[in-house]
Amino acid sequence: MKRVYTHIQKLELRMIEMREAGHTRQEIADGLGLSKVQVKNWINRHNKSRAKLESGIPPKRRGRPRKKEITSEEDYRYEIKRLRMENELLRGFLQFTGRR
Repeated sequence: MKRVYTHIQKLELRMIEMREAGHTRQEIADGLGLSKVQVKNWINRHNKSRAKLESGIPPKRRGRPRKKEITSEEDYRYEIKRLRMENELLRGFLQFTGRR
């Protein structure tokens, strides 16, 4: 019985070894207990990411972007000004809706 879902990243090294040894997608799938479609999709993703790395394109970061660190006094002043403007805008919105 083949697995429905698995963490393919754990099997990447074995898949790469099997590909380099000349195994077909079906042989890789049977050897690792995956479906042929899972192997095909992984190979396509792997080839695409490898091509991007070779061309010098860095991989995309995953998740929420980190907050920008404020380092200079000028950045602090700008951030305070931006927050005050945002605060005024929100107060005006609350007054317009009759909540304040």
